[in-house]
Amino acid sequence: MPNDILTTAQAAKLLGISVRTAQLLIEGGSLTSWKTPGGHRRVYRADVEALVSGTVPAPAFSSALVIVVASRARLGRYEEVLRGVGEALMDGYDDVHAAAFAIGSRLPGVVVVDLEDGDAERAALLRSLTANPALGSTHILAVGGPGLASPDLLPDAVRDLLRDRTDPSDTADPAPPYALAANENQRLAALDRSGLVRSPPEEDFDRLTWLAGRCLAAPIALLTLLTPTRQVFKSRQGLDMAETPRSWAFCNRTILQKGVFAVENLALDPEFRANPAVTGEPAFRFYAGASVVDADGFALGSLCVIDHVPRILDEEQRRCLLTLAALASAEVQRRDTGRRLRRALESLNRRHGQTAGR
Repeated sequence: MPNDILTTAQAAKLLGISVRTAQLLIEGGSLTSWKTPGGHRRVYRADVEALVSGTVPAPAFSSALVIVVASRARLGRYEEVLRGVGEALMDGYDDVHAAAFAIGSRLPGVVVVDLEDGDAERAALLRSLTANPALGSTHILAVGGPGLASPDLLPDAVRDLLRDRTDPSDTADPAPPYALAANENQRLAALDRSGLVRSPPEEDFDRLTWLAGRCLAAPIALLTLLTPTRQVFKSRQGLDMAETPRSWAFCNRTILQKGVFAVENLALDPEFRANPAVTGEPAFRFYAGASVVDADGFALGSLCVIDHVPRILDEEQRRCLLTLAALASAEVQRRDTGRRLRRALESLNRRHGQTAGR
């Protein structure tokens, strides 16, 4: 009987994944588990072996992408109301056919269809989406008509739909000294899937941090990744350390918002003036960063610059930082697309082999 019950680490080994990803599969409900009297998670071997034979599913609600279908005149309003939702990345469409293609190919976390102007094509799209079982865990929202009364109600609705469905007592640090996204566990699963934390330094990212330092005349430029406990520097210019505790990361704020997050004088900022990287060596005084986002809309970390003296960015410098962060995001997304294609081909090959063996 003991061999039929596995620890999280043993389950991870059988599945060929990291312990953290196994924890997220458990928290997302893909693996049934229970707690021992000592508070440790246990799973049945049979449930794990059932996953080994096929593709390991991602945890539920595994996309942070929000696709909005509205008229061109109203898309700007949706961008404005969703700008403060750091858990999500919005992509807007005014063409119903283009929107349908994007939804089918990208499987977003949430689709929002605007019905306030009574557009018949969008109403037909809404009926089609709600009747399509292939969309899986994608949530469909209507604004106007029988749906939400106003776009202003969207932020709370989207946060609730994308929120982690986990037991707060299972988290390693239930009260960290920094804010977390409502879908933090899903973000961490996305980071683990990317493989970036475990991979060595790469020239593709080093070029971008070098450019960031040059374009913004900053002595330090970093591409950061935020794990549960660490801030890992995937690429770094002008800094010797390869990582810090996550509690030191200014990027905790960056990944919770859109655009550039900048602090002109860290020593005077109420949130950061007691940060060890500000009060002691290396005595940082200025920070500016923009999120690096994967194909599913999760902010894995940021591209940022740091200085030892207070500074103010002008608009051209902000645009430069946003552009370089977008290039870093595109590189992450390109790799993700390649991995998905390889997995699809492997799955087809396995099925072909099983069919040929019959």
